[in-house]
Amino acid sequence: MPQTGLHAARGDDGPRARVTVVSRGGDAAGDGAYTEGQRRRRLSSIVAASSGNLVEWFDFYIYAFCAIYFAPAFFPRSDPTGQLLNTAGVFAAGFIMRPLGGWMFGRIADRHGRRNALVLSVLSMCVGSLVIAFMPTYAAIGPMAPVVLLLARLLQGLSVGGEYGTAATYMSEVALRGRRGFFSSFQYVTLIGGQLSASLVVVILQQLLSEGELRAWGWRVPFVIGAITALGALVMRLRLSETVTAADRNREEAGSFAAIWNHHRSAFLTVLGFTAGGSLIFYTFTIYMQKFLVNSTGMTIRTSSAVMTGCLFIFMCAQPVLGALSDRIGRRASMIVFGALGTFCTIPLLEALHGVTSPWAAFALIAAALVMISFYTSVSAILKAELFPAEVRAVGVGFSYALANALFGGTAEYAALTLKAIGRENWFYYYVTGMMALVLVISLGMAPRARYLGHDS
Repeated sequence: MPQTGLHAARGDDGPRARVTVVSRGGDAAGDGAYTEGQRRRRLSSIVAASSGNLVEWFDFYIYAFCAIYFAPAFFPRSDPTGQLLNTAGVFAAGFIMRPLGGWMFGRIADRHGRRNALVLSVLSMCVGSLVIAFMPTYAAIGPMAPVVLLLARLLQGLSVGGEYGTAATYMSEVALRGRRGFFSSFQYVTLIGGQLSASLVVVILQQLLSEGELRAWGWRVPFVIGAITALGALVMRLRLSETVTAADRNREEAGSFAAIWNHHRSAFLTVLGFTAGGSLIFYTFTIYMQKFLVNSTGMTIRTSSAVMTGCLFIFMCAQPVLGALSDRIGRRASMIVFGALGTFCTIPLLEALHGVTSPWAAFALIAAALVMISFYTSVSAILKAELFPAEVRAVGVGFSYALANALFGGTAEYAALTLKAIGRENWFYYYVTGMMALVLVISLGMAPRARYLGHDS
C-alpha cells in the first residue's frame, strides 16, 4: 500500500517536493502526525491551489455581476427582463459544458496528474475572459456578437467544469488528516472569494464610473482583471506538488467512467443528488439574488450590489468554521442539518425577501440563508472526494458534480426569471424546497463514515 507523505526529489524540503496520498485509508505517520516540513508543504500547496481556484471563479462569476450592464450591448431588441433572460440563458449555456469539462479534466487528473489538469483549467479560463473583454458589441458586428459571447462562455464553462472536481480532489488529498474538513472548506472560501471579489470590483467601478460609462465600456474592466490574474494563477499552479501516485495513474480503470458506473454507482448518484439540491439553492441565494433584489423588491442596482457584497463576505467566513465543525460531528451530520434547514426555511426566507424594503433586513435574511447553505458548501469538496478511490476520484467527483450543477445550478436563474415573467414566481420557491427535501432524504440514508481517504470524519 502506498504511503502518504511528502517525498522531495532533491531533499525532504527541496523545491521539487511531491505529495503522494493514500487512497484507501491510512496516513503518513499512521497516527496522523506530520513533520514540520510535511505540514509546511501541504499548507503551501493548499494556498497555491486555493489562489488559482479564486481566480477561476472570479472570471466565471464576473459575467453574472456585469450582465445587468452589458445585456443591452448584445441583446438590444428586448425589454429589461428580456435582456436579462437572454444573458441568463448564455450563463446557463456555460453550464452545459461543465459535464464535458468535469469528465475531460477529471480524466486528465486521474491519468496524468492533478497538477496538469489544474494548469489547463486556469489557462482555458484566461482565454475565455480575454475574448469577452475585447469582443465587439451587437452594434459593431450584429448577430455575431451574442454568438461570440456564447462561445466564450462555453469555453469558460468547460474550464470551470474541470476546475471543481480536480480542485476538490487535490485539496482533499493534500489536507492534513483530522482537519480535512477545515482545509477542504477553503475550496469554497476561494470559490465564494471569487464571487466576492467580482462583486467588490463592480461596487468599486460603480463608485468611480457613471452608469452610462459602465454600460458603454466599464463592464469590460473586470474581464481584463480576470485574465491578468489568471496568468498569475497559472504560474502558481505550475509549481504545485502532485498528489496522486504513478501506480494509481497507471491503473487500467484510472479516469474511467465505466469503472465508476460499474463499481461506484452509489457514490456517483449520491453526489448527483447532493449537488442538484446544493447547487440550486447556492445559485438562488448568490447569483440570482442580486437580480431578485432589483426586479422583485425594487432596490437599485448599487444597493443590491452592496447588500450582496456584505452577504458574500459572511458566507466566505462561515466556510472554515463549519468545515472544522464537520471534523468533529462528521460530514453526514452537516448534510442532515443542511437538508433539514433547507427544507423548512427556504420558502419563509424567500417570501420574507420578496416583501422586504430595508437593505439591512435584506442583508440579514440573505446572510442567514447563506450560513444555512454553508453546512453544505463547507464539506462539499471533502464529502464527495471521500466517496471515490484515487484512480477515479477526480473524474468521479468532477463529472457527477458538473452534470447536476448544469441541470439544476446553471438553470436556477433562468427558471426563476421565467416563472416571474409568467407571474408564478412563488413556484420557484417550492421547486428549491423540493430539491432540498431530496438532499435530506439522501443524507439520512448515507453511511456515517467515509470509505476512502481514511476515517477521520
